[in-house]
Amino acid sequence: MDYRLLGRSGFSVPVLSLGTATFGGSNDFFRKWGSSGIEEATRLVDMALDAGVNLFDTADGYSDGMAETILGAAIKGRTDKVLISTKAFFPTGPGPNDRGTSRQHLVQTLEGSLKRLGVDHVDLWQMHGFDALTPVEETLRLIDDMVSAGKVRYVGCSNFSGWHLMKSLAVSDRYGYPRYVAHQAYYSLLGREYEWELMPLGIDQGVGAVVWSPLAGGMLSGKIGRNRPAPAGSRTQTQGSLGPKPPDELIFTVVEALEAISREVGRSVAQVALNWVLQRPTVSTIVFGARNAEQLKDNLGATGFTLTKEQIARLDAASAVPKVYPYWHQGGGPRNPFPV
Repeated sequence: MDYRLLGRSGFSVPVLSLGTATFGGSNDFFRKWGSSGIEEATRLVDMALDAGVNLFDTADGYSDGMAETILGAAIKGRTDKVLISTKAFFPTGPGPNDRGTSRQHLVQTLEGSLKRLGVDHVDLWQMHGFDALTPVEETLRLIDDMVSAGKVRYVGCSNFSGWHLMKSLAVSDRYGYPRYVAHQAYYSLLGREYEWELMPLGIDQGVGAVVWSPLAGGMLSGKIGRNRPAPAGSRTQTQGSLGPKPPDELIFTVVEALEAISREVGRSVAQVALNWVLQRPTVSTIVFGARNAEQLKDNLGATGFTLTKEQIARLDAASAVPKVYPYWHQGGGPRNPFPV
């Protein structure tokens, strides 16, 4: 397993991370993702560790905290061998302070996460969304306290806009608070908006991408194509990538390009799609989920080969979509080299 530094930090992470949104299945939403209990989760964790994947991504909101509890049980007795990333922001209860990134909520939710995971610290703590009602200074000061207390090693954010992230970095620099070294963001061949502003920001400010849904909610799994619709009732059919569904013709064009390259390199469609993401600028690690051992084994095969420049160019062309303003106007060139 290859390792990369997480952004502009000295923290090395594997290029593949196992996501735990498939653990638990406590409600209809997460049941569509998976419902692995302790036994199955432990098996998946064992397989990941055997392959060198020692970073596990979770969140306090996954299956109402059940995912953290199951992960904690799966790693019990070997917490020194794993790296844990968890997140906070989404509601954890019915009260007005049971959400967001206020000091009140973050203190409570971090303590809950540590208890459920059975650890005394998390290696990466990410703000799962931007809280427009809480001053950025309040959030980052609390993060500074948690880092100083030894409960958090590194911090990141998730699903931020460019200005959300840049403002946070500016406040950290002004007051000496810990900087976000990671941005957990949606990025795939069917969702390349990350490249328009967040990738250039990551290059400029040293923020590593922790990519979620690199297979676009299963649309790039190889099971869906021009004459292969998503199975009725499946997560891909009901939820897709959790964002606006790409046009069918774009999906089919990308999948056909992936299938052609898959035959050339002797790898699965999903492995080729994941490998493309791994070769993009700023990407430190990609988070993949697995409902079972078969899916996990296939995803682990995304490393160990390198797509050629010509193959990458074909995938770039197949997945290209018109940019919105002001990105189409900015172009590139020596004065603005970051747009990809």
